[in-house]
Amino acid sequence: MSYDADKKINVQTAFLLEKERTEKNGNAPIMARITIDGTPKTFGTKLEIDPSNWDLKYGRVEGKSATALNINKKLDNIRGRIDKIYEDMLKHEGFATSQKVKLSFLGVGVMDDAILKVFNDKNEDFKKLVDKEERSQSTYNKYITVYNHLTTFIKERYHRDDMAFRELTGDFIREFDFYLRYDLQSTHNTVWVYTMPVLSLVELAIKKGLIRDNPFQDYEINMEETDRGYILKEDVEKLMMCAPPHPRYELVKDLFIFSCFTGLAYADIKKLTRNNIQSFFDGHQWIISRRKKSDVASNVRLMEIPKRIIEKYQGTTRNEFIFPIPTNVTCNVHIDKMIKTAEIITEQKVTFHTARHTFGTMFLTEGVPLESLSKMMGHKNIATTQIYAKITSQKISKDMDLVAPKFQALEDAFLTAI
Repeated sequence: MSYDADKKINVQTAFLLEKERTEKNGNAPIMARITIDGTPKTFGTKLEIDPSNWDLKYGRVEGKSATALNINKKLDNIRGRIDKIYEDMLKHEGFATSQKVKLSFLGVGVMDDAILKVFNDKNEDFKKLVDKEERSQSTYNKYITVYNHLTTFIKERYHRDDMAFRELTGDFIREFDFYLRYDLQSTHNTVWVYTMPVLSLVELAIKKGLIRDNPFQDYEINMEETDRGYILKEDVEKLMMCAPPHPRYELVKDLFIFSCFTGLAYADIKKLTRNNIQSFFDGHQWIISRRKKSDVASNVRLMEIPKRIIEKYQGTTRNEFIFPIPTNVTCNVHIDKMIKTAEIITEQKVTFHTARHTFGTMFLTEGVPLESLSKMMGHKNIATTQIYAKITSQKISKDMDLVAPKFQALEDAFLTAI
C-alpha cells in the first residue's frame, strides 16, 4: 500500500466519559476512542471532568470557562497527535491499525526509538564515564535535570510517558523552550543549556537511522554573552601579599592563585596528579591534561608562581594527587573571606571559578594570542575564548571613561582655539 499525501485521513477519534469510574470528587475520566476501518480501540486521556459539563453529542466540555477551554485544547491536541501518528504510519509503514496507533500514542512498542529511552540510555553510559572519573559529575547532573524536565514536559503537554523520534516536530522543541522559559522561569542561558542535550539527541537519532530529517532544524537559540567575573592583575598581587585571617584559608588562597596562573577549573585542579606535570620540548615543565568538563586537551606551561605552589604542597597528600582539595563550596566561602580581607573591590561576587576567568583576561591583556589562550584553556571553540577579548575591550573602554574628564580642560581649550 503506497502512501498518498493528499489522501483524506481515515482515522476517527472520539472522546467519551467513563461514568462508571467516577472519582471521589465527582469527576469522570475522559476516554479517547480511535477507530480505523471500523475497528475501535479505547484508552484513557488522563483528563477528567464533571459529567454535568460534558457535551455528549460533540464529545467536548461545554461552556467557555477556563477549565473547559483548557481541557478542550488538550483534547484537540490529542486528536492532532493521533492524526499525525496515523499519517506517519501510512507514510513509513504503508498501513495503520487502531491498535498500532493506540500503542504508538501511549509509547508502547516504540521504546527503542523513543526520545526518553534513548536519553536515559545515553545518561547511563555517561554515568559509567563519571565513575571512571573520565567525565564530570556536574555535567551528568545537568543531563539528569534535563531528562527530568523533558519527562515532565511530555507528560503535561502530550499526556504520554515517552514519544518516538518520528513523532517530533518543530513545535515540540519550541513548546519545550516555552515550558522552560515560562513554566519553570528559566533564564535565557539556562534554556540554552537545557535545550542543547535535546538537540543532540535528535542528531544522535539521525545517525542511528531512527529518523531521516531533523525536526528541529528551524529552531535557533544562542547563548547570550554575559560579563564573566574576574579580578585585575593588581588584585591578584594584593591577594598574594595578603595574610589569611585564619590558617585554614591559606590552602584555598594558594589554589585560587594557582588557577589564576594556569586557567585550570576546580574540577581539573582536583584531579591533577604528578603524571600531569611533564617536561616538554622547550625544556620547561607543563601541565598536560584534559578538561574534565569537555575532555578537551588543556596544556599549560608552568610559570614560577604555580610551580612554587606545587612544591609547597608536595607530600601533603597520601595519594597521587598534587593538592589536598576542599569541597567547591568550602573554596567559595574561603575565597570570599580572602577577597574581603585583601580589600579587593569587584562588581561581581568572586568565586573559585573567577580565577579561571582572571587567567583568561589577565593573559590576553598581557599579549597572549587568542589561539594560544584557547589551547591552554581547553576551549572547544575559539569563539568561547573571544569572550575574554570582549571583556578586556570593555575594561579599556571603562578605563578611558574614567580618565576622559581629566582632559576636559585641554579639550575645551582646543575647541576654543579652532
